[in-house]
Parts: sequence; C-alpha cells; structure tokens
Amino acid sequence: MTQSPARAVIAIHGGAGTISRDTPAIEVKAYHDALADILRAGQTILASGGSALDAVTEAVRLLEDCPRFNAGRGAVFTHAGTHELDAAIMDGTTLDAGAIACVHQIRNPILAARAVLEKSEHVLLVGKGAEAFADAHGIASVTPDYYFTQARYAQWQRALAAAAVQLDHDMPLKVNGGDEPIDPDSKLGTVGAVACDLDGRVAAATSTGGMTNKAVGRVGDSPIIGAGCYANNASAAVSATGTGEAFMRTVAAYDVGALMMYAGLSLEDAATRVVSEKLASVGGRGGLIAVDAHGNVCLPFNTEGMYRGVARVGEAPMTAIHA
Repeated sequence: MTQSPARAVIAIHGGAGTISRDTPAIEVKAYHDALADILRAGQTILASGGSALDAVTEAVRLLEDCPRFNAGRGAVFTHAGTHELDAAIMDGTTLDAGAIACVHQIRNPILAARAVLEKSEHVLLVGKGAEAFADAHGIASVTPDYYFTQARYAQWQRALAAAAVQLDHDMPLKVNGGDEPIDPDSKLGTVGAVACDLDGRVAAATSTGGMTNKAVGRVGDSPIIGAGCYANNASAAVSATGTGEAFMRTVAAYDVGALMMYAGLSLEDAATRVVSEKLASVGGRGGLIAVDAHGNVCLPFNTEGMYRGVARVGEAPMTAIHA
C-alpha cells in the first residue's frame, strides 16, 4: 500500500460538554495544553511509521493518566464511593477487539483492553476476571486511593446531596439567577482516540470512569464494541462520548460505518447523521470522533461542546472545547 503522510492523522476527545466560558484563561489553557501534548505523542508514533493501534493506545493511556479527564486517574465516584473503569480498543485491519469493564485496580484500563485484544480468545472481560487477566499479563495495578481526587470527591458529594446521577454531557443550568451555559458537574466523561496511519490502517480506543453517582455495576457504551468504540478499514474508526445508554441503543459507533458501507455516505455525512438524528431520536446527548482510511476526520457533537483535538503528521495539533 502506498504510504501517504498527508492522511496519517490522530484525533482525540476528552468527553462531551464544556467548562464555563467564564473559566479563568489559565485553566482553559491547561486543558488545551493537555490535549495538544497527547496529540503530539500520537502524532510522533504515526510519523515514525507506527501503527494506528499503537497511536490510539498511547493517546488514551495518557488521557487516563491526566486527572482532568474522567478515565483512569480522573475517574468519577459510583454511588457507593468506589471507582469502576471500562475501556475498549479495536483494530480496523483485523477487526480484532479487546475490552474490560467494572475494574477497580488497573492503572490504565486501555492497556488491559489491548492485552485482551492481543492475548485472549475473548473480546470482553469484566470485574475480577478482567483484573486477574491483567495481572497475569503484567498490567500495572493500583490501590483505590490512586483514583481519588478532591475535585471528583466534591462532585460526588454534590450528586449525592441532589440524589442525581451526573451524566457525561452538558445541560442548561440556572446559576445566580442567570443562564449558565453548562452544568459544571456534567462536563467530563469518556476519553477516546481514533487514528489512521501511513498505510491507511485505522484504529479506535475508548476509556471511561463512568458517571458520577452511578449504580454499582452499571456499564455504559465505552467497552461495548459497536456502541462506544468501533474500527474497520473499510469504513471508519469511531470513539464516542455522552449518554452511554443512547449510544448502546443506537449502536452508534458501528452505525457510522454501516451508513458509509451500505448507504454510500461520506464519513462526515454518516457521523453527523448518527449524532444529530439517531442519537437525538432517543434523547441521546454527546458526540464522537471518527476517521476513515483516507485520513478524513469528523468530530460532531450535539452538546455545548466537546474536548477534542486533531493532529496530522507534519502539522501543528489543533484543539477545541466549545462549539
């Protein structure tokens, strides 16, 4: 296959929703800097001839290590005050996939998902079985306090007081008698990455800490192949973020590729239709990032915004938060 540096690209997301437009500039810059640094890491892998699979693995691993995002170190609290993490990864060349769900002590769930893809006959492992598998394959484990951050604890306490489950998307909120553009407790959710490498191979990876104050044992779309994560060289690689139940009910990630393969839609038309029509039809809020084997990229969302960025080989990373 002829190499084309122009099409080699990585895109990432740090969840649907946004921070308030009144957030201090230094804090906004910190988010942009974190996204750009992670994009550069994936970009470096692609530029050296690395695979799309390696690029998305590294990007999501770094997103998990950043407490600003709801995955790994930044995971939110369940109703019981615990943490349950999910992740999935898929290779668009082979259609091999690996996923883990409801794990409590894996530092980087995406590395465990990658191990399932490469070293297991299964696609999805959960709970203690997933943790035992990860440990047997040298994936680093942590104690529960590793996931603790004061910001997430305070967020959980507010959700408990309101008897609410905080979704990983935004919604209007009245604050001090005015119109606050987003609910600050609903701005962060899933993280993910999609990439197309120099050889036109695509891959996708998704990871999450779930929803604040969620029921113990609840699993969303992130580790469900076809719902929150999907990759196929013949169509696209997709990573989703938002109301997980809606993405599962619409099989959203797979549906992007299906519209391309069976209806002949372009990546942009397919991704936009899924977000604006399919998700909306079941009250779904969120967005997705997608890339095809030609290096086309689309990042649609139906929320106030989405933490996102794109980096092509040889070009400066571009990041955005608000619509």
